[in-house]
Amino acid sequence: MPIPAWQTAGAAGLDLAAGVREPLTLEPGRIALVPTGWAMALPAGYEGQVRPRSGLALKKGLTLVNSPGTIDWDYRGEIQLPMINLGPEPVTIRRGDRLAQLVVAKVERPDLEVVEELAPTDRGASGFGSTG
Repeated sequence: MPIPAWQTAGAAGLDLAAGVREPLTLEPGRIALVPTGWAMALPAGYEGQVRPRSGLALKKGLTLVNSPGTIDWDYRGEIQLPMINLGPEPVTIRRGDRLAQLVVAKVERPDLEVVEELAPTDRGASGFGSTG
């Protein structure tokens, strides 16, 4: 299996490849947990954000069910990718196919405070589509 790597000097994410032993065909609308063959130890205070590869999503409809997925710094198991085929045709995943990207990011954990009322803002509680 290839070591997860940045494909260009400006890439934010390390590519994660399929660690399947045999080709896996994912029918339209189906989900499969795809192994990568890799585990890692992130430093405390960091997370791994697992994101789909845009080319696969656009060309084949192959993406991650949860995106971005989070790998906590204290997780030590194999990185696995919950892939879904949203395209109209079956997609075959082969060993070494680059399926996702891993972005490592610092995580802040602020102290939480329970309050009776939140400080007002111009936006207030306006939600989806409220800013145009």
